[in-house]
Amino acid sequence: MQAVDAAVLVAAAVSDSNILGKHRLMSDTKPVVEVTGLRKTYVMGKTEVHALQGVDMTIRQGELVAIMGTSGSGKSTMMNIIGGLDYPSSGTYLLDGIEVNKLGKNELADIRNQKIGFVFQGFNLLARTSAVENVELPLLYDRTHKIKNHRQAAIDSLELVGLGDRTDHHPNELSGGQQQRVAIARALVTNPSLILADEPTGNLDSRTTVEVMQLFQELNKKGITIILVTHEDEVSRYAKRIVVLRDGRIIRDETQVPDSASDDIAKLILKQKREMETAPVSAE
Repeated sequence: MQAVDAAVLVAAAVSDSNILGKHRLMSDTKPVVEVTGLRKTYVMGKTEVHALQGVDMTIRQGELVAIMGTSGSGKSTMMNIIGGLDYPSSGTYLLDGIEVNKLGKNELADIRNQKIGFVFQGFNLLARTSAVENVELPLLYDRTHKIKNHRQAAIDSLELVGLGDRTDHHPNELSGGQQQRVAIARALVTNPSLILADEPTGNLDSRTTVEVMQLFQELNKKGITIILVTHEDEVSRYAKRIVVLRDGRIIRDETQVPDSASDDIAKLILKQKREMETAPVSAE
């Protein structure tokens, strides 16, 4: 049996019942995000735009959730409020038991720095700064000073995402997938309660998308809570739970047995290998 074939069979041997069991146990874990009666209204002249209309949602520790919706559904507004970038018009939002909607701007900045790790579509790396220095950045703004050795923490974070040998590389020396891994390492370096990823694969090709989702699944297996804001079914199929918004309301909220990104990577490798074996050899 070929090594790649074996990898596919081993990955496929994971029992669906075990995965479902984890879903049942999830209700026993502590809430990380709790929103109740969340409303957000934007006033534009004489017009009111109701971006969120009474949203209730709880996300517990260890969940991997995809928040989805078309343009105007309210998913971006929801992301901004969960990320501490905006305040709701009414309702409550608790992050790790802290009522975020009652915090002042400085307290909110501390919450963003200490409890939320952001991953963006465009990576947002400093071009003239090495990977390890990019990852160190959030620690420079951490007023708790709980992490003393910034460089070692950044190196550890890069190793966690498989880039321990790229610490001194600049963004222009890294592929798109590697740049996003640096961005994920930066999000992890403060040991946040939540990773909030906004269209994290939007600038990546299909193969690299699966590789990044494989990383998110591996991190989630370590107990890290992750929210993906996406419009792509190719991304949401790797989540354990899907929340769909429309017109500022949740119209669907259900768990699922996620596809395995590791399985898909193994299948892609196997396919490429077979294509190379069957490709005609050009005459010299």
